[in-house]
Amino acid sequence: MSELRDFLEIPYEQLEELNLSVKRQRLARVSPDVMREERMRYLTDERRIKAVTVCFTDLEGRLHMLDYDKKFLLSSADNLTFDGSSVRGFSVQAESDLRLAIDWSAFYWLPADIFGPGKVLVFGYVLNQDGTPYEADMRGRLHQYTQELYQREGLTCNIATEIEGFLFQGRNAEQRFRETGEFVMVSTGGYYHSLPGDPLRQFIDMAAEAQRAMGFENEKDHPEVAPSQFEMNYSYTEATIAADQILLYKLICRQVASKLDMTASFLPKPITGVNGNGMHTNISLSRQGVNLFYDANGPERLSELAWSFIDRILNSAQDLCLILNSSVNAYRRLDPHFEAPNQIKASPTDRGSMIRIPIGNARSARIEVRSIAPDANPYLAIYALLRTGLEGPLPTTDVRNSTARLPDNIYDAITNFCQSTFMAQIMGESVHARFADLKTTVADRCPRRLGTLIKRAEVQFHHEVTNQYLWSRF
Repeated sequence: MSELRDFLEIPYEQLEELNLSVKRQRLARVSPDVMREERMRYLTDERRIKAVTVCFTDLEGRLHMLDYDKKFLLSSADNLTFDGSSVRGFSVQAESDLRLAIDWSAFYWLPADIFGPGKVLVFGYVLNQDGTPYEADMRGRLHQYTQELYQREGLTCNIATEIEGFLFQGRNAEQRFRETGEFVMVSTGGYYHSLPGDPLRQFIDMAAEAQRAMGFENEKDHPEVAPSQFEMNYSYTEATIAADQILLYKLICRQVASKLDMTASFLPKPITGVNGNGMHTNISLSRQGVNLFYDANGPERLSELAWSFIDRILNSAQDLCLILNSSVNAYRRLDPHFEAPNQIKASPTDRGSMIRIPIGNARSARIEVRSIAPDANPYLAIYALLRTGLEGPLPTTDVRNSTARLPDNIYDAITNFCQSTFMAQIMGESVHARFADLKTTVADRCPRRLGTLIKRAEVQFHHEVTNQYLWSRF
């Protein structure tokens, strides 16, 4: 049958060149009209493409994908709709239809051996029925905010994330946790020492090759501290691209793991007694290529702007916590016994601090926000950090050496979030309330006290795991 199908399959080296070329266009802010024309002409001319996968995220950051027949998409790209009432946190049933606008700058060629031949992927923006930006589409909010910063002040927001995950035996291990009650590790090795041919290393190699081909600009990859844990690092980039790459990173890992009959999990703390998963987020601001966070004579070689950014985030740490740690399970990770970054302070050395200041020079000076779980909505988390760091209220006391800690349970985080006028201001009151309601609904389905054992409910009702069937099993 394969002789009857001539679908697009591109070698990895060529894939990397194609994806990097589009990434350079995004960074250079090439006109959206130019990129739209180029992509649509390419789709028209390339007969071996059968479908285009259009992606968007809901309010909680879960990735949604719709496959459009290529010919249909080319004729209907300006009139794509979907049922928003079927997406958690989006529109209600009485006004369900929402529009989907393609962001032609966020266009990716896919490794055919991982995703299948004949498909390309593109991200989209969610719009209201009248074509205006949908308030709960945090990707659109992040893009709009960073564009305004660039146009108004010439600022570029640079982000690099370090995303940790676990690899477990068997497919759909998270969805099956309700029946099994356990996760089975594929390796009991630890930091850096994993044999080249073992299952964890094979998985890391395959996933790293795929993300390199998709233009991630890899730096290093390795097993992490906990058994069966991994991390694959790649270069910093502009904020919206970085957030897109977070979702693609997790998608690649899940797809590769599934092909190996395993599960890649980004639950913050799926196993007690070992280190959890974090998503350390490195941030800097630049103007015309000059790093504005660097000052050779400043404390820790950071500028006044960088220290102001740190102070504002620390001052709003309690308000931000639910956005950065948005699941019941995330509060297991904020445990000081396992290098948990739950102390609301900044430090160049103490890894228990919410913000670490890595060693840097004029090019690499940055701050590292460590108290973020990998299941956070990346667009919302980055948007909230940028707006807080630039516009949030300044502290009236010394917050850099505070003894305060982040909440150890989601209920306290929800309370702090609901009481925050600044979070309501930057998110909009309606979206702010909707996000809190979503998190309260999940929390109420889970045990209030975490205890020492992972509870089935905190996995089953997790926003990256649950589905209509699991949600009804209550």
